[in-house]
Amino acid sequence: MSATSMLLIKGTFRAAFSAPDGDTILFLPDNVADWKLVPGVNRVLPKGDGRAPIRLEAIDALETHYGDKDSPSGVQHQPLNLAHQARDELLASLGFTNVVRDGEFVKSTTPDAVPGFILTRGADIFGRCVALVSRTFPPVFNGYETEVDEDLLKKTANYHMIDLGLAYPTYYAAFPDHLRASLTVAAREARNARKGVWAKDATTEGAKVIGMDSLTAETGAVILPKLFRRLKDYLDLNPADPSLACFPAFLAGNSDKFYIQGNPKQLTGLHNIVEITNGQTVKMTRQAEEITFDEK
Repeated sequence: MSATSMLLIKGTFRAAFSAPDGDTILFLPDNVADWKLVPGVNRVLPKGDGRAPIRLEAIDALETHYGDKDSPSGVQHQPLNLAHQARDELLASLGFTNVVRDGEFVKSTTPDAVPGFILTRGADIFGRCVALVSRTFPPVFNGYETEVDEDLLKKTANYHMIDLGLAYPTYYAAFPDHLRASLTVAAREARNARKGVWAKDATTEGAKVIGMDSLTAETGAVILPKLFRRLKDYLDLNPADPSLACFPAFLAGNSDKFYIQGNPKQLTGLHNIVEITNGQTVKMTRQAEEITFDEK
């Protein structure tokens, strides 16, 4: 596989009997054995009927349900108006209508399945296939690799979500540079137009955090989902004390590995680009598109 090629797998997208969000959807290949073709060290872990979750490559939408129900704060979410807007737009863009839900769980959709394809370079450590997703006509036969250019990228739901400002760009090292550049242009245009999350984003301006409600209420801070997840996990360590005094040390211990655009030095720990001011205000010193994370 070349640095810019991806494996194409045809199949159908599914939403019923799952809890999709703005960057995750179920996919069932036309040939379930095709999951074995996905490259990389991590294996796709399909369900008994062959379906597996797709984690949309290079984007991160606001969380609709994150965490363990047995953790101190339970399963949590970011401001649901925008989180649900992203989820609903992803489903609509793939062709689902009449979505019947029970909370975050989807009971049924019309149609039950939508034909399409994924373009993938591998899976994550959770067994999810990481991919570009599209319902357009596939550019090559099933099971073949294809070079992904900007025109093909723009036919994906990944690009669509960034273009509408409903997801943050979130890049990992294996994602091709020319595709990253295209998504970055779209993300910056959405930010300048204050579309979607960008109308309220406080990631680099600073979000005052005095407990989980500061991050989960409808009026709560809209921030990069990765930062939200780290804050949720940190606050769960001592729910009675929402102080952020030890948050930098927590980030250092979490050991996220990443690069800043234009700097070849690998950094370890988000404390390198996260600041705490006035004891309770947290902000990142770099925009999302400037960061390239190492795969874990």
